[in-house]
Amino acid sequence: MSAGHRPGGGHARLTPRSTLWKLAGAELLGTALLLGAGLSLVILDFGAGSPVVRWLPSPGARRALTGFFFGCIGGGIALSGLGKISGAHLNPVVTLAFWAKKRMTAGLACGYGLAQLAGAALGALPLLLWGRMGRGLGYGGTWPGPGVSVWMAVGGEAAATFALLAGLFLFLGRPRLRPFTPALFPFLYAWLVWWEAPLSGTSTNPARSFGPALVSENWRAWWVYWLGPGLGFLIALGVHELAGLETKLRVGIAKIYHFEHDPHGIFQHMRRQRETQGRRK
Repeated sequence: MSAGHRPGGGHARLTPRSTLWKLAGAELLGTALLLGAGLSLVILDFGAGSPVVRWLPSPGARRALTGFFFGCIGGGIALSGLGKISGAHLNPVVTLAFWAKKRMTAGLACGYGLAQLAGAALGALPLLLWGRMGRGLGYGGTWPGPGVSVWMAVGGEAAATFALLAGLFLFLGRPRLRPFTPALFPFLYAWLVWWEAPLSGTSTNPARSFGPALVSENWRAWWVYWLGPGLGFLIALGVHELAGLETKLRVGIAKIYHFEHDPHGIFQHMRRQRETQGRRK
């Protein structure tokens, strides 16, 4: 990961390499926490022999509860010190959306994607401690539901990922909503997991599916959780740009919270580039 260059020659203000590694490290740890804690909730709420199954026998209610607390973990990471450093993307598709909105460089976006996958692998390792209860669920893995075709699962993932990105564009694009962006996730995922999980498990995040597939060594329909979120990203981006929402819902910075913390201008890439060009004129 390296800093960018000025168009037409010369170097822009360089971001220290140590800072870039710090960003990637925070994103790695944040993703590991999301998977380790979030998928432990999945195992606890749905694993064989779990007391939660006896306390709350309705699968739909348990799905909604699991989605709500999974979203609370993601929102909590965004509010935390890790989120202050990296922006708490925790999802390659979210990073891809910020890159498409020209809020971060391609090199940094690639670094984030690799950090998220590494974090997913790291966060999935403690799930092995759940033993038989976790193994029976593939340690929280995602696969097409019983009787669901892979293309129905792709459609479910695309729809759920579209909802995630549309929500982010709405909250980040509205100054009054922006400070409440972390609060979006508990309610959004409570609904998404309740509604969509029977189709595909409601991943919306290739890294989230990669971790448990790795530790369970079960790669069944793994490509669904790349293709589906990718299609959801393209649809959300197309709607945002083609429907003329770019100016009404402008994503100003590649962060979920701590918007004021960007000492190197890393999360406002094109804005910094325009300022650099302005100083040259």
